[in-house]
Amino acid sequence: MSELSNIENTTICACSTGNNSGAIAVVRISGPQTLEILSKVFTPKREDVKLLEVPGYTLLYGYIYRQDSTLLDDVLVSIFREPHSYTGEDSAEISCHGSNYIVRELLSLLTDNGAKYAGPGDFTKRAFLNGKMDLAQAEAVCDLISSETKASHDVAMQQMRGGFSKELEAMRTNLLQIVSLLELELDFSEEEVQFADRKELQKLLDDSCTQINSLISSFKLGNALKNGVPVAIVGATNTGKSTLLNALLREDRAIVSSIAGTTRDTIEDVMNLDGVLFRFIDTAGIRATLEQIEMMGIERTFYKIRQAQIVLMMLDSTNPDGFQESIQSLSKKINNSEQTLFILLNKCDKNTILSHADKTAPASNEDLVEQVRALAADAGLTPAAILPISAKQKLGLDVLESMLVESQKDLNASGNMVLVSNMRHYSALKDAYNALLRANVALGEHVPTDLVAQDIRESLYSIGTIVGAVSTDEILGNIFKNFCIGK
Repeated sequence: MSELSNIENTTICACSTGNNSGAIAVVRISGPQTLEILSKVFTPKREDVKLLEVPGYTLLYGYIYRQDSTLLDDVLVSIFREPHSYTGEDSAEISCHGSNYIVRELLSLLTDNGAKYAGPGDFTKRAFLNGKMDLAQAEAVCDLISSETKASHDVAMQQMRGGFSKELEAMRTNLLQIVSLLELELDFSEEEVQFADRKELQKLLDDSCTQINSLISSFKLGNALKNGVPVAIVGATNTGKSTLLNALLREDRAIVSSIAGTTRDTIEDVMNLDGVLFRFIDTAGIRATLEQIEMMGIERTFYKIRQAQIVLMMLDSTNPDGFQESIQSLSKKINNSEQTLFILLNKCDKNTILSHADKTAPASNEDLVEQVRALAADAGLTPAAILPISAKQKLGLDVLESMLVESQKDLNASGNMVLVSNMRHYSALKDAYNALLRANVALGEHVPTDLVAQDIRESLYSIGTIVGAVSTDEILGNIFKNFCIGK
């Protein structure tokens, strides 16, 4: 049985407000038997109300009775008639008191009278299958629910309202026009008739390639908005990386010890700074070692450096003799043109104490900054800042946080942009782009028309998987399994 025919015969129910007790809870029902099932458990206060005849967009006050006719709760019921509902079918929302007991009893009454428990994302899946939204919009619902900043909310809202889908639809229209003309030529191949000007086709393909490439390029920004800007904290052992992570997060997230090599694996957590979500990654300290587990941790450190948009290179300001080795070692792992680098001179409070106590002690923090600047230049690095801090004493962290936010100022200005924030969409766009590149090259080299058309059809297929013009039960299952129950 297909998904669509299955939903035509079933009515589902679930709590849409989670499992935690609160002042109110909302239980949703959707499907062809919604009002019939509701009429068996809900009694409107007004005796003249006939529930099966109530129009959509109606709010009713009344009572939920158990099967033994005892009162369970007094509730508000919102009625929605197909097709003017979230799912496109008859549906209702019951606002009851937020007791977990009441919610369980209410759901039990609904299922006893013919409803089925909804699975993850079942309501949104029905909205997609009933044509209320395309697949990209459906996925944006999940992103909207999980958004933690204004910027990520704005991007998800724009996608849910169809901004991304409109761009894709415009591309699909252009490509369909191209492939239709090419296939028309195939029908008249014996007459050697050309229905499309090759220069015009080349321009349409160039424009489509440019548009798709622009969306692909936006993924870095969109992914940062959705999952947090990845910030790798890296450096030699005992430079204070874990102490910095704990200080930034305001909690003891990582184990701190004077024993070198304590951190064996990466530790990640997110933090909202001035409306920008940052994903801080504490990494294993880099040093020469033969210990197998520690070596694996260091390899993961190098992997996380490659993934990061921002790298915080930690140096121990009380050990300036180690600066050159650390900078030279890490410079080989950092992409200076694509990543933002901050070099942090940690333990600056100890260095200041030593300088006052001993005139032969290391130079001032200002002198150390200049020393590091010169070493970084020799290694081919151009750090955005070189900042003395004390992670333990929390000195300079307010400046660091301000610098991090400033480095990502474009994120908060991206709310009205069409951005790709979904890995599935990103992969499909890359497939579409590669197929169009092949078609573009083939067209310029006068490759047979049927081969050019095939590449364009492949591009259309890839774009179609994003919006759901092409979909399978496997694709739908993978998408909606990540939704919460009741959405």
